[in-house]
Amino acid sequence: MSCEITSKDRAGIINPMFDCQPAGAQYAGIGVKDSIPLVHGGQGCSMFVRLLFAQHFKENFDIASTSLHEESAVFGGNKRMEEGVQVLVNRYPELRVIPIITTCSTEVIGDDVEGTINVLNRWLKENHPYRKVHLVPVHTPSFKGSHVSGYDECVKAMVKTMSKTKAKPNGKLNVFPGWVNPGDVVLLKSYLKDMGVDATVFMDTEDFDSPMLPDKTNHTHGRTTVEDFQGAPNAVGSIALARYEGASAAEYLRDEFEVPAIVSPTPYGIKNTDDMLEAISRLTGREIPDSLVRERGIALDALQDLAHMFFADKKVALFGHPDLVIGLAQFCREVQLKPVLLLLGDDNNKYKKDPRILELKNSVDHDMQVVCNADLWDLERRIRDKEVELDLIMGHSKGRYIAIDNNIPMVRVGFPTFDRAGLYRKPTIGYKGAMELGEAIANALFAHMEYNKNKEWILNTW
Repeated sequence: MSCEITSKDRAGIINPMFDCQPAGAQYAGIGVKDSIPLVHGGQGCSMFVRLLFAQHFKENFDIASTSLHEESAVFGGNKRMEEGVQVLVNRYPELRVIPIITTCSTEVIGDDVEGTINVLNRWLKENHPYRKVHLVPVHTPSFKGSHVSGYDECVKAMVKTMSKTKAKPNGKLNVFPGWVNPGDVVLLKSYLKDMGVDATVFMDTEDFDSPMLPDKTNHTHGRTTVEDFQGAPNAVGSIALARYEGASAAEYLRDEFEVPAIVSPTPYGIKNTDDMLEAISRLTGREIPDSLVRERGIALDALQDLAHMFFADKKVALFGHPDLVIGLAQFCREVQLKPVLLLLGDDNNKYKKDPRILELKNSVDHDMQVVCNADLWDLERRIRDKEVELDLIMGHSKGRYIAIDNNIPMVRVGFPTFDRAGLYRKPTIGYKGAMELGEAIANALFAHMEYNKNKEWILNTW
């Protein structure tokens, strides 16, 4: 059996599975309370990203744009940047953070973001002497990386801008969960509470699943505050749950302020969740409570009911964020599914050396392909040309037509998922997430069996 790890050499993209760096930076920016990201580029660089967030979360988010036109392409867009920040500060008295997110056009022009921020800080001091607004330079050219690296860059930039000094230890744990759903954040916070850990989640997106209250107030915003960033250097430690989505911020705090940091495997499945809880225990000295041992046991029982009878030897293709895809591949192996194709959609050369991929390479007992710099055409072509035979596809909603056209069941997971209701509030990480994910896989296979009259009688006796 073999595992082949390759990078697609391509001149273009057909049906991309990833968005651009500024999209990821915008997602990180809206995860902060009293923050409005300012996208320094064309209007579409924010408009279409806001649409994507609205599709996924069914909510609206405040994202501003400098709305560059032809004049800025010739003479530079620094003036538009100044005007954008001034309008936001004057219009929103509660605003405390403005991530200034560059795009391909402004990076090519070479606009001086840091220099403009110095000018704006002087303007703030003169015109708003009693306000502190943190202007965060976020360099995210769209011609490299993806929304995954853009998210990582923005989180690190905000930590560097607002986490300036080390003071008295605050006893808290910094948690960088990566690009996960509100349901994952809620579950993670419940685990921390059960362990008695006082933690700060960067970025806390729980309120992206916002309530509709009698007073008609809008609660769709991030929960992470300026004070959370300022306190990050004083924490007992940092744990990053995604190697490519926030880990660089944890490593910065380690290198700059000697805050102990652990980059834990993304907690998809049982073992990865075990590793996460043990890492939290090591950093904080807190024990893992019986309540989580019980939840683990319930998840194991639920997955055992499905694994051998329905999952064994089923071949799966996975696409999406690298930490998600690798974590799901590990979870598949736990429940006897066979991950035969892993598609990662950007040009990060670190994927090939990822220890989790190397561990999969050394342990799989079937043929497996890992394709970096891939697009969804890779998946479609391989199915069409019968290079791979699949029983299941797992990924976000952009791959739905491939599954439909080829009559392959699909489980929606990752970002964006917009053609199934409420997935953003369901956890996929942790023990409960493993159980939810296993049952979603089973139900997709069951529905497929029924529609295709393929051994559906088994469901009568199961």
